[in-house]
Order: sequence, then C-alpha cells, then structure tokens
Amino acid sequence: MAVAELYTQYNRVWIPDPEEVWKSAEIAKDYRVGDKVLRLQLEDGTELDYPIDPKSLPPLRNPDILVGENDLTALSYLHEPAVLHNLRIRFAESKLIYTYSGIILVAMNPYKQLPIYGDAIIHAYSGQNMGDIDPHIFAVAEEAYKQMARNNKNQSIIVSGESGAGKTVSARYVMRYFATVSKSSSNTHVEDKVLASNPITEAVGNAKTARNDNSSRFGKYTEISFDERNQIIGANMRTYLLEKSRVVFQSENERNYHIFYQLCASAQQPEFKHLKLGSAEEFNYTRMGGSTVIEGVDDRAAMVETQKTFALLGFKEAFQMDIFKMLAAVLHLGNVQIAAVGHETASVTEDDRHLKVFCELLDLETGKVAQWLCNRKIITTSETVVKPMTRSQAVNARDALAKKIYAHLFDFIVEKINKALQFSGKQHTFIGVLDIYGFETFDVNSFEQFCINYANEKLQQQFNLHVFKLEQEEYMKENIPWTLIDFYDNQPVIDLIEAKMGILDLLDEECSLPHGTDENWLQKLYNNFVDKNTLFEKPRMSNTSFIIQHFADKVEYKCEGFLEKNRDTVYDTLVEILRTSKFHLLANFFQENPVPSSLFGSTITVKSAKQVIKPNNKHFRTTVGNKFRRSLYLLMETLNMTTPHYVRCIKPNDEKLSFEFNAKRIVQQLRACGVLETIRINAQSYPSRWTYIEFYSRYGILMTKQELSFSDKKEVCKVVLHRLIQDSNQYQFGKTKIFFRAGQVAYLEKLRLDKLRQGCVVIQKHIRGWLQRKKFLRERRAALIIQQYFRGQQTVRKAITAVALKEAWAAIIIQKYCRGYLVRNLYQLIRVATITIQAYTRGFLARRRYRKMLEEHKAVILQKHARAWLARHRFQNIRRFVLNIQLTYRVQRLQKKLEDQNRESHGLVEKLTSLATLRASDMEKIQKLELELERAAAHRQNYEEKGKRYKTTVEEKLAKLQKHNSELEIQKEQIQLKLQEKTEELKEKMDDLTKQLFDDVQKEEQQRILLEKSFELKTQDYEKQIRSLKGEIQALKDEKMQLQHQLEEEHITSGGLKGELARLNKQAKTISELEKEIELLQMQKINVEKHVQSQKREMREKMSEITKQLLESYEIEDVRSRLSVEDLEHLNEDGELWFAYEGLKKATRVLESHFQSQKDCYEKEIEALNFKVLHLSQEINHLQKFFREENDINESIRHEVTRLTSENMMIPDLKQQISELEKQKQNLEIHLNEQSEKMRGKLEESSNQFNHSHEEEGTQRKTIEVQNEIHTEEKEKLISKIQEMQEVSEHLKKQFETESEVKSSFLQEASRLTVENRDLEEELDMKDRVIKKLQDQIKTLTKTIEKASDVHLSPGPKKYLGMLEYKREDEAKLIQNLILDLKPRGVVVNMIPGLPAHILFMCVRYADSLNDADMLKSLMNSSINGIKQVVMDHLEDFEMLSFWLSNTCHFLNCLKQYSGEEEFMKHNSPHQNKNCLSNFDLSEYRQILSDVAIRIYHQFIIVMENNIQPIIVPGMLEYESLQGISGLKPTGFRKRSSSIDDTDAYTMTSVLQQLSYFYSTMCQNGLYPELARQAVKQLFFLIGAVTLNSLFLRKDMCSCRKGMQIRCNISYLEEWLKDKNLQNSLAKETLEPLSQAAWLLQVKKTTESDAKEICERCTSLSAVQIIKILNSYTPIDDFEKRVTPSFVRKVQALLKSREDSSQLMLDTKYLFQVTFPFIPSLHALEMIQIPSSFKLGFLHRL
Repeated sequence: MAVAELYTQYNRVWIPDPEEVWKSAEIAKDYRVGDKVLRLQLEDGTELDYPIDPKSLPPLRNPDILVGENDLTALSYLHEPAVLHNLRIRFAESKLIYTYSGIILVAMNPYKQLPIYGDAIIHAYSGQNMGDIDPHIFAVAEEAYKQMARNNKNQSIIVSGESGAGKTVSARYVMRYFATVSKSSSNTHVEDKVLASNPITEAVGNAKTARNDNSSRFGKYTEISFDERNQIIGANMRTYLLEKSRVVFQSENERNYHIFYQLCASAQQPEFKHLKLGSAEEFNYTRMGGSTVIEGVDDRAAMVETQKTFALLGFKEAFQMDIFKMLAAVLHLGNVQIAAVGHETASVTEDDRHLKVFCELLDLETGKVAQWLCNRKIITTSETVVKPMTRSQAVNARDALAKKIYAHLFDFIVEKINKALQFSGKQHTFIGVLDIYGFETFDVNSFEQFCINYANEKLQQQFNLHVFKLEQEEYMKENIPWTLIDFYDNQPVIDLIEAKMGILDLLDEECSLPHGTDENWLQKLYNNFVDKNTLFEKPRMSNTSFIIQHFADKVEYKCEGFLEKNRDTVYDTLVEILRTSKFHLLANFFQENPVPSSLFGSTITVKSAKQVIKPNNKHFRTTVGNKFRRSLYLLMETLNMTTPHYVRCIKPNDEKLSFEFNAKRIVQQLRACGVLETIRINAQSYPSRWTYIEFYSRYGILMTKQELSFSDKKEVCKVVLHRLIQDSNQYQFGKTKIFFRAGQVAYLEKLRLDKLRQGCVVIQKHIRGWLQRKKFLRERRAALIIQQYFRGQQTVRKAITAVALKEAWAAIIIQKYCRGYLVRNLYQLIRVATITIQAYTRGFLARRRYRKMLEEHKAVILQKHARAWLARHRFQNIRRFVLNIQLTYRVQRLQKKLEDQNRESHGLVEKLTSLATLRASDMEKIQKLELELERAAAHRQNYEEKGKRYKTTVEEKLAKLQKHNSELEIQKEQIQLKLQEKTEELKEKMDDLTKQLFDDVQKEEQQRILLEKSFELKTQDYEKQIRSLKGEIQALKDEKMQLQHQLEEEHITSGGLKGELARLNKQAKTISELEKEIELLQMQKINVEKHVQSQKREMREKMSEITKQLLESYEIEDVRSRLSVEDLEHLNEDGELWFAYEGLKKATRVLESHFQSQKDCYEKEIEALNFKVLHLSQEINHLQKFFREENDINESIRHEVTRLTSENMMIPDLKQQISELEKQKQNLEIHLNEQSEKMRGKLEESSNQFNHSHEEEGTQRKTIEVQNEIHTEEKEKLISKIQEMQEVSEHLKKQFETESEVKSSFLQEASRLTVENRDLEEELDMKDRVIKKLQDQIKTLTKTIEKASDVHLSPGPKKYLGMLEYKREDEAKLIQNLILDLKPRGVVVNMIPGLPAHILFMCVRYADSLNDADMLKSLMNSSINGIKQVVMDHLEDFEMLSFWLSNTCHFLNCLKQYSGEEEFMKHNSPHQNKNCLSNFDLSEYRQILSDVAIRIYHQFIIVMENNIQPIIVPGMLEYESLQGISGLKPTGFRKRSSSIDDTDAYTMTSVLQQLSYFYSTMCQNGLYPELARQAVKQLFFLIGAVTLNSLFLRKDMCSCRKGMQIRCNISYLEEWLKDKNLQNSLAKETLEPLSQAAWLLQVKKTTESDAKEICERCTSLSAVQIIKILNSYTPIDDFEKRVTPSFVRKVQALLKSREDSSQLMLDTKYLFQVTFPFIPSLHALEMIQIPSSFKLGFLHRL
C-alpha cells in the first residue's frame, strides 16, 4: 500500500521539538496527496497546521502495542523518534536499563544500585537463549560464552560509550559473569585473580571527571583464556592511550588518578610514614581541580582494598612499597619550586624539601636533578652546549618527567598483572572484553579527543561491516534475494586521518623537525585538505583549529599542544640521571633496550600480518600517534578474527540523577555510538521478521474460514498476505520467516485492531439489543399488571352500590350470630366428651403409675446392690493397678540404686588407688626434701670449717706481724701505715665472709621452715580426704538401710498380690450368680411385655365403647330436627355441621396419639432394661478380661522379680552364688523332665500350671531372702573393711609425727589396699561372667521348654523366629546380591515395601541373638557401605535413588521399632515385642543411617529437579493452555526460542506427567507417604520459584493474558495434588508467590484502592518483586492499559513500611528441612519370605 494512505485521521506522527527533540501529535484530518499542510492535534489539545514536504512526510508513530519492546528492531516504524520514545518508556517508566537494538545491547546508566546482578540472576541467564528473557549484560556474556563453546571460535565484547556512561561497570559485570559460570575445578582461583585485576587498574587508571566519579582514562582490552573444558585458565590485558596529562593537570571539579588520593589518605599509617606524604590539599598535582574528595568514597578503605588485590595477585609487600615510593616521588616532584632568574633562566634550590624527598625516594643525586631541571644539553657535531631554560620551559620539563615516570609505572603494573594471570597450559579459545572510550566532543577538543574519535571511526567501520555481514547471512539462509543496501561508509574519514600524507603523517613529519610548531602543522593541513576533502573544514572565525566530519558529528579540534603531546619527550639529560639511579625499578624503566611494556600487549597472541619497523632513534622518539595507530591496527586485526558482540553505554543525563531521561543528550550519544545507523540499515531492508507460527497465531483473526481450513500453515500465511497487502515488494517469504518492510507490521496491527474493534462493536450491538429487549419485556409485564389491577378496580366500583353494601353488611351480621350459636353448642358437646375421656384416662394413668412405682422400687433395690458391687470391684481394680505401677516404679528405683551403688563402689576403689599413688608421690617428694636437707647441712658444715680455718690463718699472720713490728722499730711509721691499711682491708674481707656465711645459714633455715609448713599442709589435706571418705562410707550405710526398707516393702506388696489373687478367684465364682440374675431380668422383661400388650387391648376396647356412647347420645337426626330449614341451609352452605363431626374425630385422634406416646414410653423402658442387661454382660466380660490382665501383670511381676534377683546378686560371696545357681539349674532340668513326661501322658495343665506358678513364686521368694541375707553379710564385710580402713587412717595420723614411720606404714597400707581392690574387681568380673553364662543357659532352657510345649500342644505348622541364619563368610555375598546387584524394577512388583531392609534386619537379629559383637559390627558396616556405594554408582538414576531411600528409611525404622526402647514399642504387637534386640544397642548406627538417608534424599531431590527444570518454563509460562488466548507479540532481531514450531515442545501436560512419574515411582518403591509429601512440596517450590524468576526476567510475559494462563496452570497443579491426595503436603502454599503474581497481572491497576488491594493481597511477594512486575507489565492489545508511573509510585509508597528482602530472585536451590517419620512395620518378621530372584539361597529361616 502507498505510504500516504497511512496518514489518516487518528493516526499519530512525530514532529521536531527544540526541548524534547521529538514530540507526538495526532492527525486531525486525513492527508491527501498534494496537501501542503497536515492538520495535527498536539497532546495538550492544541491544533496545528504543520507544513510538510510530500517527499518527506513526518515519521509515523508506532502503535502502543509495539512501544516498550525489548528489541528496537521489533518496531514497525524504525526511525530516530521511535527509538527515543521506546527507550524513554523502558528507562523512565519501566525502570529497565537494557534494550536490544539488533546485535547491540543499549545500556542506560541508572545512577542507582539495582538488585539485578546477583548470583541468582547469573544462574538464571546461564544456558538461556539471548531472546528468551529480558535484555541484560549477562545475556550478551552468555551468548559470547555459548558461541565460543559451541563453535570453538574466539569472541569479543566491545563496550563503548562516553565518560560516565557505565563502561567500566559493564565490563566488570561481564568478567564477573565469566568467572562465575566457568569456574575451574582447580585451587588456583584464577577467576578471583582476573576479577582482582580490576580494582588495581581502576586505582592507577581511573579518575574523577566532571561527568563521572570513576572515569577510565585509558582503553583496555582483556583477553580471558579458556581451556578445552571452557574453564578460565588465565587472562591478558592490553591498554591504550593513557591520559598522562591528568598527572600534572586537572580541570575544575576533577581529580588526579585515585591511587594518589588513596596514598595521601593513608599517609599517617606506620608503613607509609617514610614516604613523607600529607593530605591531598598539600600537593599541586592533587589539589589543582579543587575537588580532593568524592562523596561516598573512603580513600583510606580503598587503599586497603588495593593492597589486598595486590596481595591476591601475588605481589609482595616490598614490591608494593616500591610502587608506592614512585607514586609519592611523583607527588613530591610536583611540589618542587622553580624560581625565575631574569626572563630567560630559572633555578631550583638544592635545599628544596620536596626535591630532597624526591631524590631520596628514587635514590638520585639532588644537585644533578636541580641542575638539569632548569637546563638542557644541546649536542652538535663539534661541541656540547648547555642552555638554560625559562621558568615555563622548566615547569614543562618537570611535568613531562612526572608524566613519563607515571606512564612507565602504569605500563609496568599492567605487565606484572599479566604475568600474574599467565597460565601454563594451552589456550583453547578466548573471549576479549574491550572497555574503550566512546566518541567524544567537548567545547575544547585536543589531541586526546582526536585519537579517541579516530579509534571510534575504526570500530564503527568494523561494526558496519559486521552488521552488513549478518544481514547478508540472514538473507542467504532464508533464500531471499539480496539487494545492496546503502549504508554510511567511514573509510574516507579513516583515510583522511591515517593514509599516506594524512593528518597523522603530517603531524609526525612536523614533530621530526627541530623547530616544528602547531601553527606550521595546521597550515599544512589547510593547504592539503581545505576545498580538496569534503570531510575537512576550516572554521570561519578561527585560524588555530580545524573541523573533521566524523560519522557521528562534526568536531572542531584546537591545534595547540598537538605536537608536544604527540612527541611526549623528556630531555635526554634527565633520562640519563634516572637511568643511573640505584633504585632498580626506576632505572629499568629508562634502559636503552627496555622490556616490551604491556602498553601494546607484551604477551599479545595475535601478530600483525605486516612487519612493524623498529624505530632507529634510541631515545624513545616513536611518537604517540604512531604507537596508537599500530596498537589500534593490532586491535582491529584481533577483533576481525573474533565474533564481536556490542554493548553501547548511554549516559541519560549530566546531573547523575537516577532514572532521569534527557532526550537531547541521549540522541547525541545514539548518533555517536552507531545505534541509529544500525536502525537505518535495518529500516532500508526488511526490519520486521516473523516466523510463520508467530504470524499465524497473531493474525489468525484476519483469516477467513476457507483459509483456516488449510492444513499447511505456511501456505495459509502466504495466501493471507497476498490478500491483505497487494504490493508484494513490501514482504518476502523465507524458509522459516516472513520479512516485512518498515511500516507493514504496523499496517497489519491496524487491520487486526480494526477487525477486533469491529468484532467488539458487533458483540456490543447484540448485548445492548438483548439488554434493551429484556428491559422492554420487563416494562411490558409491569404495564399489563398495572392495567389488570386498574381495570378490576374500575369494574368493582361500577358494580357495587349503597343498597347492595347495606344488604351485604346485614347478611354478614346475621351470619356472625348464627355461626356463633352453632359453635357454642358444638363446643359444649366437645367439652363434655373431653371431660369424660380425661376422667377415664387419668384413672388409668394413676393405676399404671402405681404399678410402675412398685416395679421400680424393686428394680432400685436390685440396682443399688449391683452398682455397689460394681463400684467396689472398680475401686479394687484401680487400687490393684496403682499398686502394680508402684511396684514397677520401686523395682526400677531399686535397679537404678543398685547400679549407682556399683558405680560408687568402683569410684571408691578408684579414689583409694589415686590416694595411694598420691601418697607414694608425696613420700618420694619427702625423700627428696630429706636429701636436700642433708646436702644443706653438709654444705653448712663445710662453710663453718672454712671459717674456722680462715680465722686460724689470720691469727697466725697477726702474730708474725707483731714479731716483725718489734724487730723493725726503725721503720715504724711507714710500716704502721701499711699495716693499718692491710689490716683494714683484711677486716673488711672477714666481715664480708662472715656476713655471707650467716646469710647462707639463715636461708637454709628458712627453706627448712618452708618445707615443714608444706609438709603440715599436706598432712592436713590427707586428713580432709580421710574425713570425706568417712562421709562417703556413712552415705553407703544410709543407702543400705534404704535398700533394706525397700526390700521389706516388696515383701509386703507380694503379700498384697497374693490377697488380690484370692479376691479375683472369689470374683470369678460370683460370675455364675450374675448370669442367673441376668436370666431372671430377661424373664421379668418378657412378663412386662405381655402385661403391656394386655393393657393395650383393654384401652382399645374402652375407646370403642366411649365413641359408641357419644354417637348414641348425640344423633345426627336429633340435631337436624332441632334446627330450622334456613339454619340447615346455612349449616350445609358453610359446612359447620360436618365441621362438628370432624371435631369429634380429632378428639378421638388425640386420645389415640396419647395412647401411642404411652406405648412408646413403655417400649423405651423395655429398651433401657435391655441396655442394662447388655451393660451387665459387658461388665462381666470386662471383669473376665481384667482377670486375664491381672494374670499377665502377675506373670510380668514375677519375671521382673526374677530379673531383679539376678541383678542384685552382684556383691555376695562367689562360692555361695555359684552353688545357688547350680541348684536352680538342676531344679529347672528336673522340672523340664517332669513337664515333658506330663506332656506325653496328659494334657491337664491349667490347674497344675497355676499351682506350679505359686510354688515357683515361693521358691523364688526363698532364693530372694537367701540372696538378701548374703547381700547383708557382704555389706557387713564391707563395713568391717571400711572400719579397718578408718583404723588404718587413724593409725596413719599418729604416725605422721615421725617421717620413717609414715613412710613404712603408708606404703604398706596403700599396697595392701590396692591388692585388695584388684582382687575385688577380679572377683566382680568373674561373677559377672558366670551370671551371664547362667542367664544364657536359663534362656536356652526356657526356649527349649517353649519349643517342647509348642510341639506337644500344637503340632501344627512350623513356627519361625523372624531371623535369617547366615555364615560369616557369606556376608560379602549377601551385600553383593541384596544391595549392589539388586535391580528395583525386577523387585518392586508383588513385593512388600522395604523387603531388602527387612531381610537385612533379620540378619542383624541373628547376629544379635548369637551375642557376637564382631559379626554384628561387620554386618552393619558392610550394609551401610554397600548402600553408600550403590548410591554413588547411580547418582543420576532416579528409580535407584528412590528405591534405596525407601529401604534405608525402612531399615532405620526397623532398628528403632525392635530396639527395645519404650517410645518406639508403643504400636508393636506382643509378638513383635518378643523380637526386639536383646544384647546390643545400635543407636549409633541409627544416627549413621539417618545421615546416609539425608544424603540420599538430597541427591534424590537434585535428580528430580534436574529432570523437571527444563520443562518448567516451557510448560508453566510459555505453553498456552487456554485456547483462544494468545500472548504473542511482534519480536525483533532476537527471536524467542519458544516461537519455533516444535512438535516436541513441552506443555503443561509434560509437567504433570513428569510429576506423576516421580510420584508413582516413589509409591512403587514403598517410600513413606510423609517423605513423598515432602519431596512433592520441594518440587512444587522449585516449579513456583523457577516460573516466577523467569517471569521477572521476561517483560513480554508480564501481561493479563499470561496471568490467566499461569492461574490456569496452577489450577492443574492443584487438581493433580487433589487427585493424588496430597492436599496436606503444604505443596500448594509454596505456589502462593506465583499465584499472587498471576493475580497481580490480572487485577485492575489504576486507582488508589487498587494499590491498597495489591499491597494487602500480595503478602508473599516482596516490595522489589511487586514493583518489578508492575514496571514490566506489557499490554498485548490496545484494549489493555499500561501501568502508569504515578500508580507505581503509589504502590511503592504503600510498600515502604514493609521490611522484607531486597532480593529480586527466589533462591531455587533452597531446600526445606527433611524429617524422616517413624512408622512401625506391620509385617511380622516370621511371615517374610525371600524371593528366589534375590539369589539368597544361603540364608536360612530359623
């Protein structure tokens, strides 16, 4: 159809607007060819005559149904305003930041943290097709990862955009996605290292700009390497064009690189103090922009994070400190003061503090640095000249040096990161992530912007070629004729920049000249390109700039600084100084042949096809432009060898406001990033593409009945399109898709909407007609009724006159009096009749009451005696029951006290042994102390002897001196002086020696006193211990007395039991008397019934006589004769005579009913008597039952008493105990022989057994008394021993006075006590063994007795014990055949649930009966290991897991049921209680089995989830179970996987079939119903969670119709639960969030009351989830309304008070806590038979 035909009334168009770029207007009048203006109506209601050009009509607006699409190419009209409006709806209203545009992902920066990047979101996108769920950065990453894994081809993701658009964050999320989904199994944590490289590169390469707080000031290409298993093995990074000028200059409100501020913030830390840093405000390089702090960023914490990431990558602290030294040196260099000396020279003082710190940190000579910062050396052929520099030149030289150092440091850090991310294996494939600057245009554009835009030109060219290639491939695949598309080719711009003698060549040429300037270079550009190249222009008002027409926009560049930035040179003298530095890191940066830096990829795996010529200049003369061109060439070569994926980041506003949409800024970026160019290319061909199934489903409403009757849907689509669109050039038919030109889908949507509107009009017409007809008929009926009543009133008024009214009133009065008279007469008649009837009846009732009173009096007397007897009997039963309970409780207490006494005796023995050891150790200490005392005494004697000797020597010396003094009188004065001095010295020495001796003696005495005190303290401790022993002995005595009292009480209770038995015998005799009384009562009952029947006959005769008398006394003829003729006529008219007759009839009926009630009363009394008789018979039966229970209780008491006696025989003398037990054994053998003889001869055993039991009780009481006497004797012996111990302890107290006596007596007594204790322990052990042996003999004897009695009494079928006998060597065969080789499918049919578990337990019982601990332990361990092994071998086999989960639970419950514990024996039968384990406690194995069952259950759930998860989304969400409700909409380049006509696609039936398979398998394998309910609940939770998570991520599914589909599918699941009787499994509650989401999609969403209702109803959804669904709500048709942003804000305000999770996704991995129910087995172990298929012939039933 012609384009002009679309410009009709009510259609909408876009017109330019200076504020909003484009604004919408509605066509108010149809457009006709040749019109100069178009009548429009704006959205505010104003009308406008818009002048138009017939060749370029204003762009049409898409239907509302197409607005908000995930893919911009799905729009029918593809142009700039449509793209802008779609992005506005998605971003500003729906809060969706990602949108597809063909192969591009458009990412809008929300300036807000969103909950859409968690691990749950990553797992949701993992494995999904790109068009199946909403656009996301993870979807692009998954597409790249999937194509790499599928095609084994390298991929690349190109992330571009201007500063602040979110490139860095997007690239970070891409790398995080790869690290999560491709996590390696090794422990190298390569993924963590790859992610850790981001914080480091951001610290040294990112900075705050006016547009972005974390702007990347360099380009980065990261290659993530994968192995053959598609797991990360390493990475490599290349960087491009670092903005070095930022190191020395920042604009207003900008910062330097983050690392400088992090260092300054950590300056006061001890490890950084040697750097001599301060705050950022103190340094020129960090305070220049006036903004040293970023709001919400802690630089000190960021520094800690940077250090952590350095450490994670393996950088040592020394290496980190070297980097920080260089950074600090750069800051200090910026603070070096350069003073001007005159106009042409400058100077730097060597005393400058910052210069000294700079040289100290980098290990340089201060003088040389100060000299060559202000001078430069010029080398000529003949001489070397030193030329001073001006201050500005010196400042530039200083800044150039700082930039050079930082650039080298940045390259070095990147190189080290690459080394840390190197890998040893072979790279199979890689995915490259390019985070590079987008097209930039500022008010002042310099060399950096020129290089950035040059790179974007290259990338745009590559992008255009790739789009063109994809379009061509799509057309070739669908067999559609390929026509050349005119698209923008930017090769001329690239040639202008990089071709020979282009802008870059001319720039390098000018840089090579010694006196080259920016102005000369610019003049060359003017001469070469102005008026010769249309893409190059000269500004009209400037001679210092030039304009280039880029693909995105015209950009004006200022030439100032181009040469300096391109040269990027540092004077050679400064380089030489740095090269000679002793700081090796710095010196290596400036070597002659430096290591290739990572600036252009030191480990680049892709080599250039062209040979790169190495520069000849050895002083780093390669220009920046040349380097950048080469690195860009390598990058493009790499990208061309990979499959690219594009992410275009858009900055929505410059104010950094969240979800604020600035149309001007966004359009500018869309033009710059190539999105609109992609749209234009698509629009020129066939942008709209539908599969045949989608087209058939969407536009089936436009098809005729004849067309719908065709079976081939593809042919139907072709026929329909030929009919609807006559111009065949507007569409093309491919193999699987239909291709449409721009606008054709909108036209089809218009036709569809018109058809729907027409259908709605027809429906409305018929409904309104039906309503009007209904209303008309209702009004017509009402009018007829009114007319009827009105006409009747009129006729009445016409017929009735005044005379007629008076006559009528008179007749009425006469009738009144006449009728009153007749009624009074009749009343008198009836009254007389009733009085006579009452008299007779009252007399009859009084007589009957009298007779009844006599009968009841007798019955009361009988009841009194019977109830008294019953009450006495009930009281005696209760008292007997209480006594039995008391007896059992006391027996238990006795048993516990005996056990405690045994424990305490063992404790006393242990305490005595410990005391003995303590005493021995103390004696050893005392001996050591004595030895030390002896040594000290000997030492003291030696010192005294030495002192005496010394004194004698001194006296001898004095005598000699005196003699010498008498001989030498001449030299008296001199010698006297000398002698005085010597004598004084000797005296001092003597005093010192004597003092030392006295001090040593005092010390020895103090030590001796301390030893004596410690000895006394120890003796006091021993006395305290002896006192505590006495107290314990006294407590033992008290306990013994209590035991004696309890034994006496037991004797009393046993006497009471005898009395109770006698009473029971008496009561048994009274049973015959009660039976006689019952027979008498039955006879009385028969007599009463006969008497009642006779009374009934008499009453009937009396009634007949009374009625006859009444009829004779009042004859009908008499009544007629009394009345006149007129009265008779009146009576006959009104029927009053016959009314009187009917009254008499009623009276007789009343009497009959009265008699009937009396009859019922009699029958009730008879029933009560029958009930009493039954009650008495039940009482008799109860008494008999109680009597039997009493006998059972007495037997149990007898067994308990025998057990207690065997347990109480713990302390008596060994010989007496053995003799007594041997006697009992002989008695039992004699009894066995006698009983066998009696069995052979006679079967009269009831009375004999009763008497024999009495005799046994007597003998047992005697044995108990004997044992008690023995017990008392043993106690007395113990008491005597304890008294001996007391005497010994008293004796020990006395002997503490002397050490020798203490030693000998204590040691002897301790040794004697230890020997005695050992003897006692040995005796106790021997006694325990003998008792156990005798108990086993008794058990075997009793079993033989029972067997003999069974054989002779019931010679029927053979009885089994519920055990399976097996040999020890057959254990491995048992495990192999019963567990490892067992196949569930061949076993489950016709088998009891848990048969293998029961067989295993019967084997366990056999091992337990043998009392073989090793055999039982081996069997249990082998069984558990076998179960573990069979589960590990079949981890993915659902049936095997189900089978062994069931058997493990059955085995666990068998161990509990037959453990002998009371809590598990409640529901056992008496025979099952006999099968309990008798020798071993297997509670530890029960715990191990429970853990194994939990592990099997978790694997069981995982297998079910893995099987059902791929079915959930297609069945629950995509499948359309409701006919006629289609949720399909137009799609774009990214097609839904579910839209393909796949006959094997999953449906809701598939989900139900899978659930039924799971449930039937669980039931067949005998899994407990409670466990099956828990498994179903877990599956339903998974279904709800997966469906809801997919709904959150699929905007196209959030519609009212889809809500109806989901609700329908939930109802299917609920019906399934009801069908399987699983309503109590709480599975339905797990679907509540999904059910509420479906309700939310269907409910009205307009008013405030709707918002309140949503908040009240959606309690299972969090606030984030509710808002997400509302924002994602998408109408399928124009009849549905979008959710307005104001309504969403209302709901958001109401939900603020909620404190729920901020997570969007539900955790699909969540597992409910499993509980294993205890259900006792109803199968008797004796009845279980082993099938031959088990191959267990070596097992024998006992």
